[in-house]
Amino acid sequence: MEASGIALVQNLDFSCLHELVISVMASKFLPSRLTLPLNSPRFHILPSTSASVLLPNKTIIPMASSSSASSSVKNPTKEEEEELQEKIGQALTYHQQTKHGFTNYARGPRDLDWANQPNPFRRYISAPLLPLLHFPTDKKPTVAVTDDAPLYSSLFHSLPPPKPITQSTISQLFYDSLALSAWKTTRFSTWSLRVNPSSGNLHPTEAYLIAPPVESISDSPFVAHYAPKEHSLELRATIPSGFFPKFFPDNSFLIGISSIFWREAWKYGERAFRYCNHDVGHAIGAIAMAAATLGWDVKLLDGFGYKDLEKLMGLEIFPDFKIPSRPIKGKFPDIEFEHPDCLILVFPNGSNRFDVNYKELSSVINEFSNLEWKGKPNSLSKEHICWDIIYRTAEAVKKPLTIQKGEFPVDQFKSSGICSENSYKGLTIREVVRKRRSAVDMDGVTVMERETFYQILLHCLPSGKGEKHRRQLALPFRVLSWDAEVHAALFVHRVIGLPKGLYFLVRNEDHLEELKKATRSEFKWRKPEGCPDDLPLYELVTSDYRELAKHLSCHQDIASDGCFSLGMVAHFELTLSEKGAWMYPRLFWETGILGQVLYLEAHAVGISATGIGCFFDDPVHELLGLKGSKFQSLYHFTVGGPVLDERIMSLPAYPGPSIDA
Repeated sequence: MEASGIALVQNLDFSCLHELVISVMASKFLPSRLTLPLNSPRFHILPSTSASVLLPNKTIIPMASSSSASSSVKNPTKEEEEELQEKIGQALTYHQQTKHGFTNYARGPRDLDWANQPNPFRRYISAPLLPLLHFPTDKKPTVAVTDDAPLYSSLFHSLPPPKPITQSTISQLFYDSLALSAWKTTRFSTWSLRVNPSSGNLHPTEAYLIAPPVESISDSPFVAHYAPKEHSLELRATIPSGFFPKFFPDNSFLIGISSIFWREAWKYGERAFRYCNHDVGHAIGAIAMAAATLGWDVKLLDGFGYKDLEKLMGLEIFPDFKIPSRPIKGKFPDIEFEHPDCLILVFPNGSNRFDVNYKELSSVINEFSNLEWKGKPNSLSKEHICWDIIYRTAEAVKKPLTIQKGEFPVDQFKSSGICSENSYKGLTIREVVRKRRSAVDMDGVTVMERETFYQILLHCLPSGKGEKHRRQLALPFRVLSWDAEVHAALFVHRVIGLPKGLYFLVRNEDHLEELKKATRSEFKWRKPEGCPDDLPLYELVTSDYRELAKHLSCHQDIASDGCFSLGMVAHFELTLSEKGAWMYPRLFWETGILGQVLYLEAHAVGISATGIGCFFDDPVHELLGLKGSKFQSLYHFTVGGPVLDERIMSLPAYPGPSIDA
């Protein structure tokens, strides 16, 4: 029998939560926006009546980087400072407008226009297609291709010796990060799955390889688009021969990431910008793990500006999208453009530092506009809906070029903490990443040992063992260029030896006192029994909060039927005000990387996980006692025993069906 609203939090003894719980229970009969399979006929969204706040589009003024490199940026003028604050205001407006509440959901389509479901595969028509190699997933000693993928858990301790850049290693990198992992089919439909997870399996993320000459791929340095359905590279352009030797360390290359907002907005409406950036984080995390398998390190080159990335990836091919003043439906082919997100440097692990001259690099990249770019992007849908606030916010959070010159430090790799190595099932990294699946339902029965729970959380920490957690030094978080800004509020449901209740994982220990002051004064903030010394996990209050967790995550059983669920809480408003509006999507990237670790950890210990994008934002904050925008919940997650649908049959990823799905 379902507990009453008061019973859900009676042990909290917080009188101010009474109204919250009544709201939760009263709202449980509202239609919810769940993450359903694309083919599901069950889908309903309540539109919001809130209106967009329109801000003028202006050029962002460069801000100082957090890098140790010196900067030539001058203090902004009063007008420039007002412009910067205006852009932060647009990000905050978007965030507030796209919150789900008990009485209304963020604005989105009333139903799904199946006739205009976006093609999940971007192709550049007439661009040369360069096939990549395939590799076995299972450990079979008789396979023809040598498979020396290391054990999953070993990568958190140390990286293997770096391998050279070859057709084989480039193929492995993409095969284990962004390729198809399987096809699924039922009586009426067939669809593909990928190694990198995506909200609603819609995959707005695209990837580009910018590399020196690679034998059997290209005799010249080149830019190529990765085509996951074919597991091939589409050659877009060849680039000047001196580009890599002059600016980057030996045996290195670049991967660019971009997003097609329309793919997510087709289903999720205004909230899609959040989900696109979750998926950028998932992709970054997937690339970091696959690179580590090959002995390669990865770092965001975050000094570049939006325009640099656009030119480098050849995305100027897309016409400028003219943003309407309100949401509107019609034929807008320009809405299928790709928004350049970030650039990742892949290089041999063990490198200490190298020079980066962003100003000179930007000048050279500016000439990429004159290259001969091959291929025309395919069309994804015939008709569209433009949710204007997505594109206004994307304009506001574009990062400027950080004009700096100097050493680019590469922090030493830090191994993660160990408390229960035996929790892992002895799977290779390829077995884990390619067999990972997003759970659709949890069984409500599977339990987890306390030591396994602690071990998973140790791999979610940014700094590695023996460090005060703040800097991002451990795999895969070391790819990021800023200190950890994301924490986790956990609902523990079925962990043997740990009381059910609300817990908090502090991923940046410099925030601990601020978090204590910002949250409810009644919280205990004490270390749970058996918790490792280097795991900053705190018990806040104990009781059975399965129903509360469910209702806070849009009434989804999956949030209460696992071993534990969580909300990722970001150090929010101060981060934006100190660094700039461009940190808004980056906070979501960090949650996506953390989510990727949780996905892989769950599979590695023999269970499953899934991200939850639908949750009631401010009720979560109210539960924690958070006021204002100092901290904000950006992404929810659940880990537990999956329920498998035996009606769905799995097919190999390659060769797959000829359909685009």
